[in-house]
Amino acid sequence: MSGKGWNAERDLSGAELWEWKPRDEPGPPYELLVPVRRRRDYAGRVADILETLAVVEARPAGDILREMRLPPVDWQFLRLVPPGPSGTAPLLDLVSALTGLKDLHTAAASSALGPRAVQPAQKPQPVKDHVASVRLDQTRVGSYIVATHVPLPEGPYGRLDRSGQGSLFDETELTRQRSLAAQRSEPFARRVSRVLYAGVTCAHEAAELTLAQDSVPHVEHMSGAGLSANLCEALVRIAGEERRDFSLSFAWSSERPMEQPSPPVAISRRHAVALEAVAQDLRERLGREEGAVLHGVVKKLHRDVHPREATIFGSFLHDDYRRQRSVRVELRAEDIDRAADAWRFGWEVTVTGDLEPRGTGVRMRGVREFTARPE
Repeated sequence: MSGKGWNAERDLSGAELWEWKPRDEPGPPYELLVPVRRRRDYAGRVADILETLAVVEARPAGDILREMRLPPVDWQFLRLVPPGPSGTAPLLDLVSALTGLKDLHTAAASSALGPRAVQPAQKPQPVKDHVASVRLDQTRVGSYIVATHVPLPEGPYGRLDRSGQGSLFDETELTRQRSLAAQRSEPFARRVSRVLYAGVTCAHEAAELTLAQDSVPHVEHMSGAGLSANLCEALVRIAGEERRDFSLSFAWSSERPMEQPSPPVAISRRHAVALEAVAQDLRERLGREEGAVLHGVVKKLHRDVHPREATIFGSFLHDDYRRQRSVRVELRAEDIDRAADAWRFGWEVTVTGDLEPRGTGVRMRGVREFTARPE
């Protein structure tokens, strides 16, 4: 309960009195009498607690009881503002929102392993494992609230373990030094939740700077806190094609409380447009990616440039969505005949090299392997 603003005011005989006062409502606070020992009226007191929490949170007591029985988890709440009746959302809005949530956790997990302004498309196994562990929960009361939670491992000291507590923002070397001991025992899932909140907050700040200056500032210094082109693109994807407003709020497991405040972060239509520009700027300036693997067919040979180039239509093996695209590939001398045969006979090719931005797409240079074979 302490994670949701309840405070223990005083000890009574065999119980504690907890209070919660709404910020925007006048009048006395809500009160709960929490038993600390199992006595004859224990079940009745627990029922009273659930009844009060159901009123405060405006949802069924059964839902609250189910959450209490979950293992330690960190929560993220995505509040959408779609058109139509409250509690409903267009299917296409939900598809883009859920895809964006997946990409958001992927970006945060990648930054938790190693901060970079542009995260590589090839994801390490810990990132994939984290995304696979994220759970969707029941929707909440509101316009349309998608609830997700990330399980945290039980601490070696049970409910009293606080060894994983850390700061939400780890941008400075001083902060990293101070929290080094805590981070050694911090679960990876908590580190991702912390980086996710810090990254989203930095993205909001980057969008505000872009709108205020009417130009895209250099924000790669925020990558240490979790900002990346990938995270910005995930937020834009949540907004969907209609660029609808949304907000993200966070709740931390009481097993590993986070003392630093973490207010909700609201992303408007204007923020989404600005974040699209921020992501593009980061990719254009810092988006070189090594060791990408492209699989497809040769669509065109460019003989009027030096070194020779070929346009290959295909997809990158590391791309989760396997999007088909045209990629200009700079050929080595030994690749020219292979590419010509592949173009002439329609063979499939697989090319390994380094990617760099080129307009709205990418170019492959530094080819290390070029293979061609019949279908």
